[in-house]
Amino acid sequence: MDTRFPFVDWFRNSSPYINAHRGCTFVILIEGEAVAQGRGEQLIQDLALLHTLGVRLVVVLGIRPQVERALNEDGITPRRHGGRWVADEAIMARVERVAAEQRLWLESRLSLGLPNTPLHGVEMTVVSGNLVMAKPLGVRDGIDFDRSGEVRGVRDEAIRGLLDRRSLVLLPPLGYSSTGEVFDLDAAEVARHTATALSADKLILLGEACGLCDDSGQLRRQLAPLEAEPQLAAADPGSEMARHLGAAVGAARHGVARTHLLSWQDHDALLGELFTRDGVGTMITQHRYEQLRRAGIDDIGGLLELLEPLERRGMLVPRSRERLEYEIDDYVVIERDGMVIGCAALHAFPDARMGELACVAVHGDYRGGARGDLLLGEVERQARSRGLDALFALTTHTAHWFFEHGFGLADVDDLPPLKREAYNQARRSKILIKALE
Repeated sequence: MDTRFPFVDWFRNSSPYINAHRGCTFVILIEGEAVAQGRGEQLIQDLALLHTLGVRLVVVLGIRPQVERALNEDGITPRRHGGRWVADEAIMARVERVAAEQRLWLESRLSLGLPNTPLHGVEMTVVSGNLVMAKPLGVRDGIDFDRSGEVRGVRDEAIRGLLDRRSLVLLPPLGYSSTGEVFDLDAAEVARHTATALSADKLILLGEACGLCDDSGQLRRQLAPLEAEPQLAAADPGSEMARHLGAAVGAARHGVARTHLLSWQDHDALLGELFTRDGVGTMITQHRYEQLRRAGIDDIGGLLELLEPLERRGMLVPRSRERLEYEIDDYVVIERDGMVIGCAALHAFPDARMGELACVAVHGDYRGGARGDLLLGEVERQARSRGLDALFALTTHTAHWFFEHGFGLADVDDLPPLKREAYNQARRSKILIKALE
């Protein structure tokens, strides 16, 4: 149905995510390039919106380009090794100054409540402090890194207490030692350790790249840590790709459910990733975002929604809720982030050593991705495990798909007796059979 206000449909479709994200903890890294390139204001508005929707926010703010500009203005060229600069006293003085400036800038923007601005009426308390503990990198390959450090720990209980009080926690890439020293840290490392310590629901890394692409340049929507490791190994040490991938893989392997790689150059990236089913970037997770599994009673509603358009077009025989409940053990489904996007059923006729491949359906938005092949392969596997010798199917619209997958035309007499008696002559479905090797 057409609507005068397209955003209304988007808002309706995003409502499950609004509910799901409420009360969740997100750790969001905003690289300094985003602020340097004028994207800070938009991101702040998006953070304020997430806050109003009940998301618990920890923001890690990168400052690398701002520090580099300060060093260039003062004619200081830092020594670098392994992707890190050696933070001596001169460099550290600039790091501390820039970190303070960026923190104050962010706090002031999040305090902006003027009428006619997106933040009007939004009250946010921003808290920063000595929440990240650090230790020196020390001497590496004969080079003393001085006040360049690495994360030793995160004061997670203190951060949780601040989040419980509805504060936004801001973490600059600085850490504090037990001896009172301040160390320069990698912002991505701070984000990873914080997300892990808090068992965050999401770690979101906003950099220049929109995510990870395959060899043909196509964006990869989801990877397991093991799948991301080849690109991590190939990335230049110290590059944004290496830093972000290292953080993502490490977080996924230490309990963070989902890590998202997004581009700050895309004005819609943060909200588009969080409030649409397919997102806009790359997600790295140990858990499968899309999975093939056996159906259960809780899938009945999703199956009805999936099948109804195909039944209305006459492609499938209508199935009542009661019938689906009775036959639910015969079904397998493809679930994508809580939504049933594909299904198939295996109705066994053991006496004839045959099985019916029934109700093969894939949501219109997800066709063309070999999901039908996946469903067929699972049904064939189940049929073989049950000692069946052949599969048969009845179809009025998709005979060619079955031909392409090894089925051949057959007659009513080739069906098992019970199915032969129930065959609907008025529907005139084509009968196709495939032998199982």
